[in-house]
Amino acid sequence: MSDGYQEARANRNFLERLGEKIPGYRGFQDRELRRDVDRLLREHLATELGRLKALLRDRARAFTDAGKIGALNGFDRLDRQIDGLSQAVRFSDYGATGLFDPVKIGEAELARLYELDLSVVDDLAQLESEIGALPAPGAEDSGPALERLQQTVRALDGKWQQRKQVISAAVQAGPDAAGA
Repeated sequence: MSDGYQEARANRNFLERLGEKIPGYRGFQDRELRRDVDRLLREHLATELGRLKALLRDRARAFTDAGKIGALNGFDRLDRQIDGLSQAVRFSDYGATGLFDPVKIGEAELARLYELDLSVVDDLAQLESEIGALPAPGAEDSGPALERLQQTVRALDGKWQQRKQVISAAVQAGPDAAGA
């Protein structure tokens, strides 16, 4: 995540770089840039979850076409889990605060959020790998593999809940404890 912020910062246009010279403007600009990067990351994660959900639906369709209807309950549960996680990611609070927000999220909290965000990206790659490793219809019992996928999605959801807790802790600490 910090790489995305640095890259976005390096790609600013002339007017944005000129604004850096105005006292107080740089902090405002950096906070807004962080908010934009956070929003883009959350949109990317939600899009990836949607893509993985589509992969899972393709696999479920293969089971349906093969007449293996018994496995569809597991696929349906996974579909709902991934959809819920995607919505939680898409509509979660920003990992950065605006200039006039009463509570500022400090650098330590931001670092923890970025660390969690990067690990979620890695976990999505793991989830994709597990979806790809699902047995073909009729090859073997898909139940254990579907259960592992559900556990992976639950772990991802738990990680996203940790992110919310970091933000919540900063808000509960108040403006004096969170820093600028």
